[in-house]
Amino acid sequence: MTQQQDWDESQRGSRQVTTEIEGHKHPRSNGLAHTLKPRHLSMIALGGVIGAGLLVASSTAILSAGPGVILTYLVAGVLVVLVMRMLGEMASVSPETGSFSAYAGRFIGRWAGTSVGWLYWWYWGVVVGIEATAAANIISTWLPDFPQWVAALVVTLVFLGINLASVRSFGELEFWLSSIKIAAIVVFLMVGLMLIFHIIPNDSATLGNIRGEGHGGFLPFGISGLLAALLPVVFSMFGAEVATIAAGESEHPQQAVRKAVNSVVTRILLFYIGSMIVLLIVVPWDSFTSGTSPFVTALNVAGIGWAGTVMDAIVLTAILSTLNASLYTSSRMAFSLSARKEGPAILAKVSKRGAPAAAIWFSVLLGLICVVLNYTAPDYVFTFLVNSTGALAILFWIVIAVSQLRSRKILLSHGVDVHTVSGVIRMWGFPVVNWIVICALSALLVYMFFAGEQRLLEILTSAVVTVLAVIAGFIVQRRSKISVSAN
Repeated sequence: MTQQQDWDESQRGSRQVTTEIEGHKHPRSNGLAHTLKPRHLSMIALGGVIGAGLLVASSTAILSAGPGVILTYLVAGVLVVLVMRMLGEMASVSPETGSFSAYAGRFIGRWAGTSVGWLYWWYWGVVVGIEATAAANIISTWLPDFPQWVAALVVTLVFLGINLASVRSFGELEFWLSSIKIAAIVVFLMVGLMLIFHIIPNDSATLGNIRGEGHGGFLPFGISGLLAALLPVVFSMFGAEVATIAAGESEHPQQAVRKAVNSVVTRILLFYIGSMIVLLIVVPWDSFTSGTSPFVTALNVAGIGWAGTVMDAIVLTAILSTLNASLYTSSRMAFSLSARKEGPAILAKVSKRGAPAAAIWFSVLLGLICVVLNYTAPDYVFTFLVNSTGALAILFWIVIAVSQLRSRKILLSHGVDVHTVSGVIRMWGFPVVNWIVICALSALLVYMFFAGEQRLLEILTSAVVTVLAVIAGFIVQRRSKISVSAN
């Protein structure tokens, strides 16, 4: 199929209507309710990269790299900002529910859009099951007589009902869940500053901690430590792109995309870099415990003995927020693919409330299967499912970078110059920075081969799922080509 045919198919495949942006037509998915408010999009964008990865798993990254983990967070943060900038350029020209899957189909080839779209659906569908299981584990510590599988089922069904109700219900709940996460980190930063300036008396907080004095120095494990911490840090930041998907159902999608992308820098600097700096000044890096929230460790230093219970509640909130966003994202990708005739037609149906009900049910089913398998076959099937998502986040970012690299030339051939369209976010340093990001992300995938048995298993399992998705993508493209030829 030619690039022109790919473009034409992507433009007419999802029952789209058009609106005008400075003389250029861009599509909006027909049938979905465009009721997300600016405050919903802002909080989805702010909360998109704040989860258990920051609140709990960051302790593992700290122990892997020492105080130098700050450099790791800076490198990962730069990658996230650049990838979001690339996605923001494409999304501000044409805000769509399919987001980078639609752009991959348009600017790389239909096979790419189909493949990466279903991989993205798979990724977030599995995350629904993972987060439901994680939430059930926390609930069971509070209610030991309540079976974990029942808690996981109840949690999943509650969020199923919320997503089925309307996109406004999803947005409202995500707004409040994200607000709690962000408020908790802001409160911690304030308490941390009071510890640093000894407004709260303590014997631990000192600038010597962040230099690693008496604890092996700033880089106790050298460059290898930074690399060991890079993968978990990168994965903890994945999810920022959800805001561009949600923008397709907002009242003013172009403005929503611009605001979400521009806020990424602030989010990374304040919530990730800021938190790490405070943590590493308050507590020596080797005082943290892997798997235990570093925020709890730091608050215990302040003599706040109930910090652990409070943090469990905050972590539960973060997990539920991720579950909510995962089900939303997975269902919208299934809807977009089917609307583009790259999936079952029934998944493109919309309820009277403007929600893609069939796609939501289809997506939650994968999550429920994961929950069941976690209790019936945790050492085999569930482990396979979790590992199958291991390398996909990096792959998605590479696809975004390649799509945007090809987009300007293709858009220009269709009469759209991003330099003349008002309100469009333009990528910095194009195309040199694109190539740098693509090479850096590709190097991360290569590094996974040598980063231990677990990472190797993740990338090999992810490769199996990716190959199957690519084969399916080429089948869809071939059938489309035959259909076009017949007409």
